[in-house]
Amino acid sequence: MSNPHGTGAQFQPEPMRPLLRIEDRGAVRIVTLDNPARRNALSMAMIGELHHALREAGTAKHLRALVIAAEGPAFSAGHDLKEIQAARTEKDKGRGFFEGLMAACSAMMMEIRALPCPVIAAVETVATAAGCQLVASCDLAVAGASARFATPGVNIGLFCSTPMIALTRNVSNKHAMEMLLTGEMIDAETAHRFGLVNRIAPAGAALDEALRLATLIASKPAATVKIGKEAFYRQTEMGLEDAYLYASRVMVENLLIREAEEGIGAFTGRHGKAPAS
Repeated sequence: MSNPHGTGAQFQPEPMRPLLRIEDRGAVRIVTLDNPARRNALSMAMIGELHHALREAGTAKHLRALVIAAEGPAFSAGHDLKEIQAARTEKDKGRGFFEGLMAACSAMMMEIRALPCPVIAAVETVATAAGCQLVASCDLAVAGASARFATPGVNIGLFCSTPMIALTRNVSNKHAMEMLLTGEMIDAETAHRFGLVNRIAPAGAALDEALRLATLIASKPAATVKIGKEAFYRQTEMGLEDAYLYASRVMVENLLIREAEEGIGAFTGRHGKAPAS
């Protein structure tokens, strides 16, 4: 099997069964991490299946939202440390595999951002290290009341540098540094206060709440949501003046699409003459 992300393909054993379950409920797709025996670790195989599932979802025209959930005692425990240790037996002490692993994981995380529909994490248990990165990379996140989160790499001599990228784009610098430097678990309430998750559901109900949120978003005009998601992330990388120039161009183009013309027309028809701007 070829490995597009670099060397180390020999450390990506063929799974005996799929590591994901995929289910469509109307316009919402549920992608469930399903390797509970390995705590849904982000092995090369799991990363590959997730990346493929995300790309396939991007071509599914009926989809309006995607939910990432998990089976078992952990949402995801992060990278597969046994796989990492096995790579150290190579002549390069694992460098080639480590480079390929980081490249593959980064590409998969960025695929979430590139997807035209919103991606919602439904976290019922524990999300640590790259598993926490996966939550932070999603557009939205719902946590069950018993969920916990951590970037604990510092405890084993491996600073969570790549999880840091997604984390710092969700929470304040002080909160991110606290998580990264202490490696301590935070509970769902703290994750909500930090801004890592949007909503807290009763224990056992994270997926149900995520589906309610996904269904609500799926009811909105698809082209408008696609425009909005792309614009949201692009403007966050710009200075204030450039952001306004960019967003103004997006608004003009958005005003010219059919969904906006029909939606505004229906609104003004219900509420009388539109007020002067």
